[in-house]
Amino acid sequence: MNTWTIYKRELSSYFSHPIAYAVIVVFLLISMIFSFTLGAFLDVGDASLTYSFFAYLPFVLMVLVPAVGMRLMSEELRSGTIELLGTMPVSMWSVILGKFLAAATVWLVAILLTFPIWITVNWLGDPDNLTIFCGYIGAFLVACCFLAITLLVSAFTRDQVICLIVSSAICILIVLGTFDSFVRVFAKSLPQEVSNAITALGVWDHFLSLARGAFRIQDAVWFGSIIVACLLGTSAIVSAKRA
Repeated sequence: MNTWTIYKRELSSYFSHPIAYAVIVVFLLISMIFSFTLGAFLDVGDASLTYSFFAYLPFVLMVLVPAVGMRLMSEELRSGTIELLGTMPVSMWSVILGKFLAAATVWLVAILLTFPIWITVNWLGDPDNLTIFCGYIGAFLVACCFLAITLLVSAFTRDQVICLIVSSAICILIVLGTFDSFVRVFAKSLPQEVSNAITALGVWDHFLSLARGAFRIQDAVWFGSIIVACLLGTSAIVSAKRA
């Protein structure tokens, strides 16, 4: 019940301020522009939307998702309301989970609002809608993964701008970390252990398998592990600061 109360409060705060609307509009515009220009949606005949639409979403999400999540814990730390929450009969885990679910709902709405492109591809051809559905699941999991990372970073700092910069940098790193050109650069400039860790944390391969319609257990485990680890880390950090 406490989680539900926090969730409703946070979701209401998102949609009572222009930030959620602004991010959603920017996300829709950029994703559509990418689809019809770089993705050449009308020319390539990609009925599954894998390479004309979904392939570009991680590049959009790695910058925009932290913009939604940067205030999750930073605002509480800056305003001092984290101490106030500590005096209430509500667990810190409920606060963290409620905040995370509210931000995830904003991104669920944003991703679902791209439905016109799904309608368009069904009107123009006969696509595999199950593959498209898997692609939407993958996009939402990527958004949740980036939100969890941003939430963890926000627990370290009261400055939302610092949170935005650091979390965006991490998200960009794990998106680009599995591309061959970047892997070679990391291998040359970083210790092997660090380079291997960045490659192992790369989100691209896990997302692309879902965008192709292949729902693999290892992909679900990877996304779930990153999200749960970040939420637990956030809880540990905030609890330590309250102690």
